[in-house]
Amino acid sequence: MVQNLTRPRGRPRSYDPAVALDQARTAFWNNGYAATSLDDLSAATGLNRPSLYGAFGDKKAMYIRALEKSRAEINSSLAQAFAPEDHLRTALTRVYEATAAIYMRGDAGPRGCFLIGTAVTEAVDDADIRGLLAATLSEIDSAFEARILRAMEVGNLPGSSDAAGMARVATGVLNGMAVRARAGGDLTTLRAMGASVVDLICGRAGR
Repeated sequence: MVQNLTRPRGRPRSYDPAVALDQARTAFWNNGYAATSLDDLSAATGLNRPSLYGAFGDKKAMYIRALEKSRAEINSSLAQAFAPEDHLRTALTRVYEATAAIYMRGDAGPRGCFLIGTAVTEAVDDADIRGLLAATLSEIDSAFEARILRAMEVGNLPGSSDAAGMARVATGVLNGMAVRARAGGDLTTLRAMGASVVDLICGRAGR
């Protein structure tokens, strides 16, 4: 019996779903959701259209998967940054320093945050995307609030501090840093924004 040595059409043998999703996310990140076509996604991932549909569903489903991936990465990063029981100033500084470096990355220039850079626009007309964006922001608020409350418990902050309010401000500065990065801000500017909110929450160092 003669074997058919013709390579089957569809997904390449080296296809890796995680890698393909990262490649698709990069395309969305650089171009925005609306401006990213299926041809762009095919070029980015090396998968033809039938393979893209088979792996991820339609374009929106692929984008939602990319949003969920970023959401998971954000939550994991904050959990790791806040896990050590050191001073709140140290923990917050660690978050803002790392975030500033991440926001300055990008093959075509600083890309900022995937959610802020792409989902904010789409959230106006799409309830699914709006819900994901809102849930992610709420989770970031909660991570900051929990860490601030721990700091209050050990005396790093006064017990009368508004943990929820501080948390929302902390999240807002992260979002502002993302916008500044996409607007051409440099690393020094982003780091200064982070340092300012750390001083606002913890008080100026040395005082």
